Parts: sequence; structure tokens; C-alpha cells
Amino acid sequence: MIDDWIGHHHSHRDSPVSRLSARLKLGAALVIIVVTVLVPPRAVDWFVGASSLLLVVTVLSRIPLLFLMKRLAWLSPLVLSVALVNALQPTARGGWGAVAAKSTICLLTIILVSNTTPFSQILRVLKAVRVPGLLITTLALMHRYLFVLVEEAERMRRARASRTFTRRRGARWQALSTVVGQLFVRASERAERIYDAMCARGWR
Repeated sequence: MIDDWIGHHHSHRDSPVSRLSARLKLGAALVIIVVTVLVPPRAVDWFVGASSLLLVVTVLSRIPLLFLMKRLAWLSPLVLSVALVNALQPTARGGWGAVAAKSTICLLTIILVSNTTPFSQILRVLKAVRVPGLLITTLALMHRYLFVLVEEAERMRRARASRTFTRRRGARWQALSTVVGQLFVRASERAERIYDAMCARGWR
């Protein structure tokens, strides 16, 4: 099953970066993330250099800037939360800015790699470096059925919106909470059905 998924290719925007080896991109991303995490907060040269490199990669990857900014906006609460926790530490001494910069660089690196490398190639690299097969299978299934859950959530949202005749913000939040709860129940039921169907077909 996992070999079939690894052999499946997803379409990505053609660019000089997307044509690079997946192993090279993952290795470079790992180096950038590890070094960014380990360097001291006063290593301004590294932050500037890494940011400049990521800016060049962004241009070469031909990813729309608006798309990139939206992805960062979705993940910005995570960056702000990490920076806030660090700022509240008694020994922080203004290091929260460096923590925010580190988190942003790491997130941008992950976004660039994920949007220039088909997920099947990432799985193939993980298999080549002997990552446990159970973990690779879990990642493959999670990636496959994440889109199913997104489609299900969108259908439920549209159905709920078509039955809601008020524009009050409180009603919107109540509808959203209802959709989330129902989605959890449906996802659990669907996961059980999928698991039973896979077991019936000999999957282990």
C-alpha cells in the first residue's frame, strides 16, 4: 500500500526549485532549521543570511507572495504563542524577538519545501533513510485523508450556512462549534469504516 502511495505523484508549480532533488531540499531544510534553533539570539548575521536565502528561494520557486503570506498568517498564532511564552520567562531579557525570528524562519522553510516537493517524494526520501515504515504509513494515510476531512468540513459548513438566517456573530461561532463537533463524530465513524475495509482487503 505504501509503495503505491509513494509512486503516486502530485502536481506542483514548475520552477527551478521544484526540479531539484527532494533529498537535497529536505537536507538543506533540516540544516537551516537545526542551525536556526541552535544559534544564540545575538547571531544576527545568521538570521539575515537565512532570511535572504529563503527570499531568493521564494522568488525562484515562483510561489505567489499572497499565497505565502496567507500560509504564514495561518501559522502566525503559533509563532506569537512561542514568543509570548518566552517573553514571560523571568530570564528572557528581550529574547522573545529572536524566538519569533527563529520560529518564522523555520516555518517559512517548511512551507517552501512542502510547496515545491511532492509529498510522494518526501515519503520516498524518508523510506530511503530508513525511517520506520509504520511512521511513513501513518504520514501517508494522514496526508491522504486530510483532504477528505477538508471537503467534508466544507460541505457541512455550506449546509449549515444555508439553514442559518441570521448574521449575528454569536450565531456564527455557535454554527462553527457545531460543525467542528459533527466533523469529529463523522471523522471517527469514517475512520472505523476505512480501517475495516482495509483489513478486509488484507492490509496490515
